[in-house]
Amino acid sequence: MVNSTDFAKRIEKILDYYSLSATAFSEAIDFNRSTISHLISGRNKPSLEFVMKVVQKFPEVELYWLLNGKGVFPSEENISNSPSASISRTTKTESSNLLKVLQKETETSQLSQRNSEEKQKEIDKIVIFYKDGSFKAYEN
Repeated sequence: MVNSTDFAKRIEKILDYYSLSATAFSEAIDFNRSTISHLISGRNKPSLEFVMKVVQKFPEVELYWLLNGKGVFPSEENISNSPSASISRTTKTESSNLLKVLQKETETSQLSQRNSEEKQKEIDKIVIFYKDGSFKAYEN
């Protein structure tokens, strides 16, 4: 659902807007530098946790814009009496639905990754350590 290449461009736009390096950005949202690198390179798709931290830390970043590029960045202040208030409510509903879909995709991806890792692993050796300092090793 989220286009990794376009998402990377939006992350770079955020970095440029705030004049942040990837390292400073990772520290600001309390995420690993390698995660930011993988997102910028398009290798990985964003997790729900990552998206939420960006939106919470940087109020000018609209969720809907960050996820699919629709909307504006930096966001303008919402005025509740404006005619666009109903549009804003619609966008929030769409954003909520989009978050649910993204969360499902993340969970599915993580589950399939765990399953593939478990299938690739074979037990080579089991070692049991006893309280008296002795041990017993079982090899395949």
